[in-house]
Amino acid sequence: MKYYDKLIFELSKEGRTGYTLPENGIAEYSIKDIPSDLGRAQEAELPEVSELDVARHYTNVSNMNFGVETGFYPLGSCTMKYNPKINDEISGLPAFTSLHPFQSEDSIQGALEVYYNLAKSLSEISGLAEYTLNPYAGSHGELVGLMIMRQYHMKRGDTKRTKVIVPDSAHGTNPASAAVCGLEIVEVKSNDKGTINVADLEPLLDDTIAGIMMTNPNTLGIFETEILEIAKLVHDAGGLLYYDGANLNPLLGKCRPGDMGFDIMHINLHKTFSTPHGGGGPGSGPVGVCAKLVDYLPNPRVKKDDDRFYLENGENSLGSISSFLGNFSVYLRAYVYILTLGKEKLKYVGPLATLNANYIKESLKDYYYLPIEGLCKHEFVFDGLLDKSTGVTTLDVAKRLLDYGFHAPTIYFPLLFHQSIMIEPVETESLDTLDSFIEIMKKVAIEAKEDPETVKNAPYSTPVRRLDETTAAKKPLIKYKD
Repeated sequence: MKYYDKLIFELSKEGRTGYTLPENGIAEYSIKDIPSDLGRAQEAELPEVSELDVARHYTNVSNMNFGVETGFYPLGSCTMKYNPKINDEISGLPAFTSLHPFQSEDSIQGALEVYYNLAKSLSEISGLAEYTLNPYAGSHGELVGLMIMRQYHMKRGDTKRTKVIVPDSAHGTNPASAAVCGLEIVEVKSNDKGTINVADLEPLLDDTIAGIMMTNPNTLGIFETEILEIAKLVHDAGGLLYYDGANLNPLLGKCRPGDMGFDIMHINLHKTFSTPHGGGGPGSGPVGVCAKLVDYLPNPRVKKDDDRFYLENGENSLGSISSFLGNFSVYLRAYVYILTLGKEKLKYVGPLATLNANYIKESLKDYYYLPIEGLCKHEFVFDGLLDKSTGVTTLDVAKRLLDYGFHAPTIYFPLLFHQSIMIEPVETESLDTLDSFIEIMKKVAIEAKEDPETVKNAPYSTPVRRLDETTAAKKPLIKYKD
């Protein structure tokens, strides 16, 4: 009997799954078991190719992809850091990959210990009381955090608090998550320094405000220096502070959102704590809360009694927000990452990321327009080329970078500037890589001035040339032949 069939067979005998197998434990299926309305009327039209052709096809397709191991990946607000191979190796151990979600607590004590210890580590790093690791992504974590915010006000009978303040520099998921949660979005303006305008914030704070969502440092890569004043104003008005953890990387080991006054936060575990991500996954968005909100965390929660770990459901909880306990493989990678660096080395992550970002910014500000001067943290934003007379756009610059082997930065975001180029180099990049990127960015700026048409028609060396993006979005080719 195969391992998984045997496992499901044993569990089904205990009545703990919806699966049923014959007494010999071997699953047998027949074409007759497929409902007639799900069967094909004719054979699927599939290409007839040899194994060698298939192997070559997918090998060549993989070579066309770009990743962190291929070259520099300076996507702003994405924290595309290198994921050490030991993280993948540990997460792929059979002792972890062979676990089944229907196993008993006694048979998954090691997995529960990883969950418990990682949650405790995140609490120490962020300054919040307790975490749930159950959310599958940062956006999912945002939704869960806002649900906790709503639950807190509803339980207190404060039903008028149906609005959330969101800065104009916020990530797009912030207002989207609030809307999905049934909350009304109130925008607060930024000042000329790129931070929240406290004078604009104060009039917005009344008894209808549930809280404020903030990223610190914000999307411009600028630290909100008035955060303690903002926290006091929001708390005095009866609201809560939500921390969008997308930009947590530059704070590691230096300061903690909980100490700034934040009550709820999500962490993009796959970004800050090193899991390969992109293309929709894998992700994880743990949510941490201050002491007064712990009872609202979703079920189940992992608890410890002496040396035994167990699952517990709370009465005031939101209930279940994901299947079982979330994305366990990402937990393993994050846990190994934290243990490998340790407390002493983790504190270098933020300063190195900040140093790299400022090095690139200062090296390029004579070629690209820097709308806000001063020290940035992990990322920064240019507003297109310094010389606007060329007619070369941010999109053109991004396309031209592909010809030189660099992935383009985040473009046209944040929306505060018309030609935004948001660059985040992360701490894992070498000085040689940064210097190469700076050299090419300068070269593209010079090309834009001396030969703008070359930049406007890039790329030239990629598998396909520049596409009609509108048509590609509206009429994608998804079949191998028409």
